[in-house]
Amino acid sequence: MSQLTRVGVLRGGPSSEYEISLQTGGNVLKCLRDKFSDKYHARDILIDKKGNWHIDGMPITPKQLAMRLDVAFNALHGAYGEDGTVQHIFEVHGLPMTGSKSLPSAVGMNKVLSRKVFENHGIKTPLGKEILSNDIRDDITGVARELFRSFPIPAVVKPVSEGSSVGVSIVRTQSELIEALQEAVKYGSSVLIEEFISGTEVTVGVIEGFRNQEIYSLPAVEIRPYNKFFDFKAKYEGMSEEIVPARLPHKIKDELASLAKRAHQALGLSQYSRSDFIIHPKRGIYILETNTLPGLTNESLIPKALRSVGSDTHELVDHLIQGVV
Repeated sequence: MSQLTRVGVLRGGPSSEYEISLQTGGNVLKCLRDKFSDKYHARDILIDKKGNWHIDGMPITPKQLAMRLDVAFNALHGAYGEDGTVQHIFEVHGLPMTGSKSLPSAVGMNKVLSRKVFENHGIKTPLGKEILSNDIRDDITGVARELFRSFPIPAVVKPVSEGSSVGVSIVRTQSELIEALQEAVKYGSSVLIEEFISGTEVTVGVIEGFRNQEIYSLPAVEIRPYNKFFDFKAKYEGMSEEIVPARLPHKIKDELASLAKRAHQALGLSQYSRSDFIIHPKRGIYILETNTLPGLTNESLIPKALRSVGSDTHELVDHLIQGVV
């Protein structure tokens, strides 16, 4: 019997998305152990909230780990796992890893940098402004007053480098703006405020080399949150309706697929990504952000889109690993 490929599934991590990462990693481990036990030897690589590494419950260093694996499957959502940190660690140690490389990951995770990339490639983004967290802490009332006077309201306030809608708020009043800024500064050195664009929210996943296409576009998923927007609860606690395929004209679907591919390429991403859009009835399609490490939980959008085309998470997991071994 041929030797099994040793796959370490990285999950957990010192970010606000620790629990979501556990779920994605758990699903990947289940896929490998249930469907591919004759092909892969799966190892559970847990990184705790303090940044300590473990392999199947035992402490280990990244350097030691790199010598015991053939490939790492990255299921670390949020800071450390999506911002290029863990990618750089394994690039240094020469261990192949699923997903994007360190530099594109860092750019994709940073909403200000990724906006600049999109704008340079002619991909329309909402009007936005970056504010330093220290400036907010020094005079939050003054900052809020000036923003409320000069920036289009309603607006969306979000941390520059967080995922899963962590720390994101929609504001319509100056008091809401102050509360939103107070929340967003908890998550990094700067905050992004964007104009709120009403319309249909849609997400589109792309996969490189899937079904004999250079970049395969999954069907657009229409998102209808039960609350005012697609926040953390809507994403992971069943507080939204996701319609696959989206109820949109074919022309709009084709444009969304093209934009998702362009965003993926513009950022220099690898293997797969998922881009979020808002479609205004008169102003057209705006990109909101690109997720460089899409979730694979039971509530995640990529698995739902895969099922709509007769595929599943198992096929994607195998495809991603085969792409880097």
